[in-house]
Amino acid sequence: MADDAAKPPPNFPADYTPPPVWQWNKESGGRFAAINRPIAGPTHDKVLPVGEHPFQLYSLGTPNGVKVTIMFEELLAAGHGGAEYDAWLINIGQGDQFGSGFVDINPNSKIPALLDRSEPKPVRIFESASILMYLAEKFGAFLPTDRAARAEVISWVMWQMGSAPYLGGGFGHFYAYAPMKIEYAIDRFAMEVKRQLDVLDRRLAESEYLGGADYTIADMAVWPWYGLLAKGGAYESGEFLDVQSYRNVQRWTEQVGQREAVKRGRIVNRAQGKPAIAERHSAADIDTALAEAGK
Repeated sequence: MADDAAKPPPNFPADYTPPPVWQWNKESGGRFAAINRPIAGPTHDKVLPVGEHPFQLYSLGTPNGVKVTIMFEELLAAGHGGAEYDAWLINIGQGDQFGSGFVDINPNSKIPALLDRSEPKPVRIFESASILMYLAEKFGAFLPTDRAARAEVISWVMWQMGSAPYLGGGFGHFYAYAPMKIEYAIDRFAMEVKRQLDVLDRRLAESEYLGGADYTIADMAVWPWYGLLAKGGAYESGEFLDVQSYRNVQRWTEQVGQREAVKRGRIVNRAQGKPAIAERHSAADIDTALAEAGK
């Protein structure tokens, strides 16, 4: 029985034996092969631009980047004028994240990265959840002060940070980007993504928002990933994953997506499509893009 269990399923490629010590001697293939490498640090010298606002955001309009621009727009909409920000485009396809200036802010070379220049000494913040929590605490917004309510919100933020790699790096990679279709890998990660959707659906059946009755950074963290998935926009996999069957996720996705700050934040640092702006330096940048898209 043990021997049978160890056998690969039919049609599974079984011609690879891992070497005793892995070495990086060829590109792995797939969409992002050219920028993947097993070492950290900068590849070139590049000074980052700096604008006039207290916060300097270096990012891209991916789900992780959108979390932060939504947060900034929500803060501004709530009257926190000190949350004005410049958003600079970091083109990860061209390796901007490996420039020396960016690595100084985020040694992990991932977007988004934020520099808070409103403090006596500039503060760097990297990892999207860290940025959301930093801004929430600095402005006293979108994060409850009650200990139990705060724990619930932070738990969902951390849930997203732990879950999304299975969606993006796991399912998304093997379903959409890998140089070959591997049934085992796609099945493995599709199963996990559907389990995650069920987790969300069950939570949203009992609660209007993820953290409870109020909209918080938990919703800002999860919506750019799983809201996109719920609308079939992630990896063109909506039908494959039967996303419409998760009714509570669909309700929440629509509700969050209708917020004006979400509409504004989701178009920042987008390099293509409409409405979209590559950089944001004032509210007028977003106003103009939305107005042109509405013509």
